[in-house]
Amino acid sequence: MKTALITGITGQDGAYLSQFLLEKGYEVFGVVRRSSTAEAHDARLRFLGIAGRVKLLDGNLIDVSSLIRCLREAKPDEVYNLAAQSFVMASWQQPLLTGQVTGLGAANMLEAIRLVAPRTRFYQASSSEMFGLAQEPVQTEKTPFHPRSPYGVSKLFAHWITVNYRESFGLHASSGILFNHESPLRGIEFVTRKVSDGVARIKLGLARELRLGNIDAKRDWGHARDYVRAMWLMLQQEEPDDYVVATGRTTTIRDMCRAAFDYAGLSMDDHLVIDPALFRPAEVDELVGNAAKARVRLGWAPEAGLEEMIREMVDADIKRLSSSQKQA
Repeated sequence: MKTALITGITGQDGAYLSQFLLEKGYEVFGVVRRSSTAEAHDARLRFLGIAGRVKLLDGNLIDVSSLIRCLREAKPDEVYNLAAQSFVMASWQQPLLTGQVTGLGAANMLEAIRLVAPRTRFYQASSSEMFGLAQEPVQTEKTPFHPRSPYGVSKLFAHWITVNYRESFGLHASSGILFNHESPLRGIEFVTRKVSDGVARIKLGLARELRLGNIDAKRDWGHARDYVRAMWLMLQQEEPDDYVVATGRTTTIRDMCRAAFDYAGLSMDDHLVIDPALFRPAEVDELVGNAAKARVRLGWAPEAGLEEMIREMVDADIKRLSSSQKQA
């Protein structure tokens, strides 16, 4: 039986990755930080029905000693670093925290692995936000980076420190440059989930409008279930490397939003309100990835399409809100 240690296990990707690894027979440990909302921290694991099958360890990416303790306790074959301050908009309000957790946190984990578990395979969750002001119309592993937010800058540090530890110390350390990936487990602050939740509320008569910022930005959206499979495949390779994980299809937020409203039988034009306060200080206008390297070397390809994913998210939010109404 292989063992995996996941930081960010209570997030969207951590939950789906845990489910995927458990199905493959792994023993799964997760690093969780102490907080006053601990009673709700395993909600996503419970949603997938796996909360009782993972072992949670107290730890924090900004505390190297806790990471060393977690490594010694779990003795993992694989470490997946998914934890971050991951909301782009919040990174302008909390740039130092974002840098400390999202950037230096990866260095802390790599250093802990180097010191006590150098044979452990390491995955770093890199991000398409590192491309930012994209230097090429379609982004690959060789496209220059130009991040446009403190989050993107922090992810870029984490990405390059992973490369550096691979080259300096021979660690089996890989990065997945993941483009936007969503699901019913996505946080409510992210635009796709904000849309699916808003559409569900309007459908159920709980709201009349949905407020968004720049709906003309274009993104490459996939399903988180597909993307965690790519993470695992990277750590099964003989040699570590970096891979873009994307669908190769770009869609505006406007069109994604319209698909959600249409599926619910609603008119987007009757309910959507553009709120200038929700615009980012520096926008990333368009991102679309070329995952050819992952397709050839990993044998990976996305399975869920955007429309299927949006329908799943809207259905899940309608079900959740309907259940809450019945319990009220």
